[in-house]
Amino acid sequence: MSHDARIVDAPSGAPQRFLPPISDAGEPFWDATRSTRLVIQWCRTCEQAIHFPREACPGCLGEDLEFRPGSEVGTVYAATMIPISANPTMAGRGPYVIVLVDLPEGVRLMSSVVGPGALEVAVGDEVRVAWEPLDDGRHLLVFVRE
Repeated sequence: MSHDARIVDAPSGAPQRFLPPISDAGEPFWDATRSTRLVIQWCRTCEQAIHFPREACPGCLGEDLEFRPGSEVGTVYAATMIPISANPTMAGRGPYVIVLVDLPEGVRLMSSVVGPGALEVAVGDEVRVAWEPLDDGRHLLVFVRE
């Protein structure tokens, strides 16, 4: 798998995004975003991919967990366009698209599609991982149309 990270900037004039909190279980995920790498948590006991990161596997309750590189391309499972956000940290970003994206590992991620053609994204479209810089050195996982 290549690591050809695509960095996207926030729209001009948009406020900085809210900084997502970091749980103990999610710390490896967020650490990987600092170098624009997507990692997915896996249960070594039942070989199930897990997202969002947690302390125990939701399938077998096993605690033998690790992080592995994630796929850079996924498929849109669902999408909705938000014309105007009530969230002040999203001011200047509307309209924008929230998506559920299925990765080949078997996890479904919630994120947004940004960039050219974002408002035309549809169920079944392929989207590629991209990263929006955050103020603390981490990057927020977003997607762009293939």
